[in-house]
Formats: sequence, C-alpha cells, structure tokens
Amino acid sequence: MSKLTKNQKLALSKIEPGKEYTLTEASALVKEITTTKFDASVDVDIRLGVDPRKANQMVRGVVSLPHGTGKETRVLVLCTADKEAEATEAGADYVGLDEYIDKIKGGWTDVDVIITMPSVMGKIGALGRVLGPRGLMPNPKSGTVTNEIGNAVREVKQGKIDFKVDKAGIVHTSIGKVSFTADKIADNAREFINTIVKLKPSAAKGTYIKSIYLSSTMSPGIKVDPRSLESKE
Repeated sequence: MSKLTKNQKLALSKIEPGKEYTLTEASALVKEITTTKFDASVDVDIRLGVDPRKANQMVRGVVSLPHGTGKETRVLVLCTADKEAEATEAGADYVGLDEYIDKIKGGWTDVDVIITMPSVMGKIGALGRVLGPRGLMPNPKSGTVTNEIGNAVREVKQGKIDFKVDKAGIVHTSIGKVSFTADKIADNAREFINTIVKLKPSAAKGTYIKSIYLSSTMSPGIKVDPRSLESKE
C-alpha cells in the first residue's frame, strides 16, 4: 500500500475507528477532513442487504436533491425537430438527432445525461453497446425517455439523479460538493438515503441498510449511524 501523505494521516486521525456518526456530525466532518485544492464531490455509499442478481431485489430509482449536486450536468437531448426549441429553452447543452447518433457511434460520449422521446427510441437502441456500459442509456423508469422533454431537462439540471445498486449490493452516488454547508450536505444525503429506504424490495430479507458511508473525492469514509436519519440530529 502506498504511504499516507501528511494530510491523509491528519484526516484519518480525526475519524474515531469503529464510531458511527450521526448524519449531521458526518456532514460537518467530511468538510473538515477534505484538503483537496479543488471543490471535491461528496459521495454516499450504502451497502444493502439485497441480492442484485435477482430481478425482484433490484434497487434503482431517481431522486431530486433539495440543493442540487453542485456540478454542471451536461445534457444531450435526442429528439425530433419539433421538440428542439423546447429542449434548448429548458437548458439542454446539445440538441439534435441523427448527427449526434452518428457521433455516439463514433465513440463520442462527452455528456452526463441523455434524454430522448419514445418515438425515436428505435434509433437509439443500436447505441446500447456504447451507452450501456457508461450508464448513459435513456430509460423510461428514470424519466429520460419522455415526451415532456422540457420538464425532464429542467429536473436533471436542478439536481435530479438516477441510481441503481451494483453487483456487490452497493448504491453509490455523489450528493454535493464540499463547498456546500454541512446542513445542505446532510439534507441531500438524507433525501437520497430515505429514497433508498422507500425502495426496499419486498423480497429482501434481514437487515436492509447494512452500512452507510459518507466521503469526499480523496477522503477516507465516515460511517453514518442509520438510526440518526430518523431525526435531524
């Protein structure tokens, strides 16, 4: 293992081994232990008591973070000509259809979210090999295949994110930046975690939320006590 830097040692020394922090404490501590020169992302990792290989235990969904993600989300809208003005007015970064499909076939994926409409999904299906592994494939469940193009773009720009559990049973997402106040980090984390709780599959047995960790881009993880979510502690 590589040697810890002075800052990493300092960060680790501020976290009590084995301690579970309340969400409020963890949200303040993650700001304190982050020493990067850039505005690092704040991430939440939740280990769930599910078997994601079973279709009836898949956890996926969308959440609108009350304070947004703090990062610029680049949105591509693949739509018919009659919807282009609506997409542009709502703030989409790229709008078009065939030209962008050709670009993606050539390997271009320089966006964070792709929104499209049901009538053009036939053309987009062929892009699955490129978009699927990058998590960019539009999906009706996450609201990215819709005729309400303008609303979908606005929601994504305001901080709506979609998530799904990985093969190891972990849901990972960014919920803000370390420049956020501790209260805003806590609000966003609480909204995300509560959404996960509501999505508990009926087939999941035993403890559902096994662990919650809050961290920033370069920091160690801070263990959060799931019971602290019930109150604003």
